[in-house]
Amino acid sequence: MIAARPANAGLRVALATVVALSVCSPTEGRAQPRPLQERVEIRRTAYGVPHILAEDLEAAFFGLAYCHVEDYGERVAIGLVEARGELARYFGPDSLDADFRNRRTYARALETYHLLDQDMRDVFEGYAAGVNYYIQLHPEEFPEWLEPSFAGRDVAARWIETYDRGAVNRFLRRLTERTDSASQAQNEAGSNAWAFAPRRTRSGKAILVRNPHLDWEAGYYEAQITVPGVINFYGDLRVGYPLYFNGGFNENLGWATTNNDPDLDEIYALDVDPERPDHYLFDGGSLPLRRETITVLFRNGPGLGSETREFWYTPLGPVIHRGNGKIYVMRAAGDLEYRAAQQFLRMMQADDLDEWKDAMRMRAQLGSNFTYADRRGNIFYLWNATIPELPHESGGDSVAIAASRSSDAWMQPVDFDVLPQVLNPNGGYLHNENDPFHYANLNRPLDPADYPPNFPEPELGLRSQHSLELIHNRSKFSLEEVVALKHSPRMLLADRVKPDLVTAVRASNPEPEVLAAIQLIEAWDNTVAPESRGGTLFEICFRRYWEGEGEQRPADRSAAYEAAFSRPWSPEEPTTTPRGLSDPEAAARAFAWAVEETKRRFGAWDVAWGEVHRVRLGDLDLPVSGCSGWLGCFRVIWYDEDEDGLQVASGGDGWVLAVEFGDPPRAYSVLAYGQSSREDSPHSTDQAEMFTRGELKRVAFTEPQIAEQLIRRYRPGEEIEGSR
Repeated sequence: MIAARPANAGLRVALATVVALSVCSPTEGRAQPRPLQERVEIRRTAYGVPHILAEDLEAAFFGLAYCHVEDYGERVAIGLVEARGELARYFGPDSLDADFRNRRTYARALETYHLLDQDMRDVFEGYAAGVNYYIQLHPEEFPEWLEPSFAGRDVAARWIETYDRGAVNRFLRRLTERTDSASQAQNEAGSNAWAFAPRRTRSGKAILVRNPHLDWEAGYYEAQITVPGVINFYGDLRVGYPLYFNGGFNENLGWATTNNDPDLDEIYALDVDPERPDHYLFDGGSLPLRRETITVLFRNGPGLGSETREFWYTPLGPVIHRGNGKIYVMRAAGDLEYRAAQQFLRMMQADDLDEWKDAMRMRAQLGSNFTYADRRGNIFYLWNATIPELPHESGGDSVAIAASRSSDAWMQPVDFDVLPQVLNPNGGYLHNENDPFHYANLNRPLDPADYPPNFPEPELGLRSQHSLELIHNRSKFSLEEVVALKHSPRMLLADRVKPDLVTAVRASNPEPEVLAAIQLIEAWDNTVAPESRGGTLFEICFRRYWEGEGEQRPADRSAAYEAAFSRPWSPEEPTTTPRGLSDPEAAARAFAWAVEETKRRFGAWDVAWGEVHRVRLGDLDLPVSGCSGWLGCFRVIWYDEDEDGLQVASGGDGWVLAVEFGDPPRAYSVLAYGQSSREDSPHSTDQAEMFTRGELKRVAFTEPQIAEQLIRRYRPGEEIEGSR
């Protein structure tokens, strides 16, 4: 940590503070309004949730930025330094790679800023001014080098889309005949989403559930932005960004996002021109590569060093490798797309499904499933992807496609109307848990033959199947019942393999202790409720069985996981596979090992789930339910091992929102790790106990609800008389 600036940092800060007290919109040619801090009011309700009421968008996002820094400190400002590509100047050469990448996106932000709508520029300018203002008022909280001089372009640069470097790295490993031995059986980072039509709810109103699963450092931040007649949105407004993969609701509609991981790029192999350096043969001619040289400064002890790197480009995309007479180029959909936040702003301002879909047609959001519901009773699912319309078979991240003319490469994305979409299906529900689009509703499965070959094949993991077991029925739910349903503690994997495991262990002539342990598993309720005994032992057993008996993990853990079942998943039995054990004898050995291992790690093999799995925030140390999606949990939580060997929640369920679209909307939410990362904040741990109990707080959305829950009213830097 770099030393913080002293409180009396000198005349520069004093003068900056004077300037800040009259900070106004910098836009030329516009009438100068009152200072930004006079045009916004922040109302904090229970648990510290800010409701920002402003006269215009610039002032609203000035207020949001002020709240972000108030609750998360220098993290917000450092993010803007990162966006400029200047981290290494202050943190040293370890940040050089990130700076070189970010210089490219920052240059794009500078060249496209004037192309954004005025509303979007107002959002960015207001956010930058809010960060500056807080730093100017509280210089002692920040490193001395940190200048409060951020601009809207710096904020815009935080979300300039770029190509998938993971795909590039995988291709280069394969090109050099190296394999990735660290592949995972399941990608833990994901989300759940539900939408219920009016005929499936007790109130006759549509219900939406947003349930992202990310690391607890991801910075979800609950807030409401209100500019009368312009926007009134409640949801997650990610720390350090004015708009970033937002989900939530306004008076009329809402949506949830879940990752969908579409194949948005292709790698092309161009022939080198043997007669001319740095040229390639294309469309019957010899074309030059474009070279760009970037120099980045980095901290070198008490001084500065510099490093210069060359980057090469073609009209198809950046050069990622040269060798064997080829130039390899990554052509990625949306590379350097600059309108992503602008699309979210339009979605947040939409009044109905048609307006919302018009915003989606911008195609500036490159991926993600969107699950939607509205006050008119519509529910809608969209597998969103700015996916290429390929003139060839996809090479994935394994094969480079030879290209000698423009017609060899893709030039445009598939049309929006080609994307998988489901509106108001029979059964009255929609869901997604990061699996492909085919089973968003079991009454209307989508046929893979109806889509281009570079769209994903059907798949339905255990988490998705657990979801369907909860909602694919004729039951009607209240909003409160939906909240309870979402917290199901079942481990679906146990339903699928426990009978085979019990049979295998009993047939293995087990030792008395192993026999007692399998009797526990046989009686276990197949849940990971905190008081349930058996889940910890079962998880350790199955992981041993799946990963093998040696110390070396399998090279392809996904394939090993699939091979563990006697009936792997198949589209012919999409909701009842995988099931059974492919190697019962190995499973019996794994169980006997797990009995000893669980006892060694936790003192007994019959420990309750909550004795081992904990939420530890501040002074709190609480038992919690939830497990990994590959175990078939719908309430996903993943854990890190603490110093005492116990498992401590570090990701998965963290922010949950459930909303019913009445007039007005009615909603519940929880943010497990609280509104603030500051240890001295009363709102850093005050939702954790509620979270561990599977409970949500009542959302304040209307003015009377905000007044009822109000704990503080203020303008940035100034308390309002009568605030409590």
